[in-house]
Amino acid sequence: MPVAKPKAKKIFVLDTSVIIYNHNAINTFEENDVAIPITVFEELDNFKKGNDTKNFEAREFIRLMDRISGKYTMKNWRRLNGPTKGRFKVLMDEQSKLDARNVFGDDKPDHRILNAALKLSEDNPGTKVILVTKDVNLRLKAKALNLQAEDYETGKVKNIDQLYTGKTQLEDINPEAIDKLYAEGFCALEELGLGNAIPNHFFILKSSKSSALAFFNPVTSRVERIEKHAVSRIMPRNAEQVFALHALLNPDVKLVTMQGIAGTGKTLLALAAAWEQRRNFKQVYLARPVVPLSNKDIGFLPGDIKSKLNPYMEPLWDNLKFIQNQFGEDEKDYKGISDAVEKEKLVITPLAYIRGRSISNVIFIVDEAQNLTPHEVKTIITRAGENTKIIFTGDVFQIDTPYLDAQSNGLSYLIHNIKQHALYAHIRLEKGERSELANLANDLL
Repeated sequence: MPVAKPKAKKIFVLDTSVIIYNHNAINTFEENDVAIPITVFEELDNFKKGNDTKNFEAREFIRLMDRISGKYTMKNWRRLNGPTKGRFKVLMDEQSKLDARNVFGDDKPDHRILNAALKLSEDNPGTKVILVTKDVNLRLKAKALNLQAEDYETGKVKNIDQLYTGKTQLEDINPEAIDKLYAEGFCALEELGLGNAIPNHFFILKSSKSSALAFFNPVTSRVERIEKHAVSRIMPRNAEQVFALHALLNPDVKLVTMQGIAGTGKTLLALAAAWEQRRNFKQVYLARPVVPLSNKDIGFLPGDIKSKLNPYMEPLWDNLKFIQNQFGEDEKDYKGISDAVEKEKLVITPLAYIRGRSISNVIFIVDEAQNLTPHEVKTIITRAGENTKIIFTGDVFQIDTPYLDAQSNGLSYLIHNIKQHALYAHIRLEKGERSELANLANDLL
């Protein structure tokens, strides 16, 4: 038998953006070597203080490097832990023949990182040197200097256009199966012509005579009919919204994701369902990551911390006020919402204020989850205690942070990787229901 030729080893040079995306990135390049420019450590020194995820990642990476290096220096190649791992080193020499600082007319960290990679390539002419960065512009600059550059691919969803939708429409179903759904409330997968189904997967079933909405219940292993009904006086307007409310209210489902464009009702439905279930939980938390416009820190805004954060929380308050207005001012639920906010039974807050807290006996809604990294999403879920339900909402194509995209954000990562679990349900909302004018903008502009 012919012996397969071993792959030629590569050297990957990691940019700061990769480290603050995943502090363990150095261990994800298999048998290849990994190099880190000294400028990256300088940048991480600026990131190490603070409560944001990038600060956590910077601190964890620094600790990781301290453990790996041990009593040795990092100026020379050192073996990473593990028999299948390559080597690593810190690049101290940034004096390449082609000086990126002169080419681009600026002495800044990105250009010194480019120089370090160029110098490494010059010193290793027989080895492919690749700059890995989540900064698109830095990748373009590297390619302009004839240096190979690529995105950090670990954890990325490859076929984003085929991301799990949570639902299937089946045509030409046997009318008897749909009749059984209405008569008994359930039927077997085989009666729909199906051999298996993803847990909590939703179905739009149509026959020549009738139609029905249903889902596959992993607890009973059968397809069960779903009825349309109002929640907190919010009536679902399409099949996907019916599915979303069913997942949100299902006590067997502890983790829900809803993905869709603006105006599809993600946040409103999540909040309406949470208010409906308020007696089952100690608190209702609605949080979102603070992503300032133009990526400026909130310190640029005037006022105290509450004044600075109010603009980012305003959309959440708008949804809560919409639900409150479904009731008359003299009704118990109208006053109950105000009392819940005042007594912190219902809390709307930036996501940063939730980190480090125990999430037990809480229904926890994370809005705009597409602006979270996979690590942030994992951190939130792993903090869930007893009697906790977590809901992530967002639009994976509307990213507001510079180093995330539709394939690498935490919401896409979660939907892609956890869809086979019985505790999880997902639905993609496709039809805008905000107004005819909003739909016009989504369709034509």
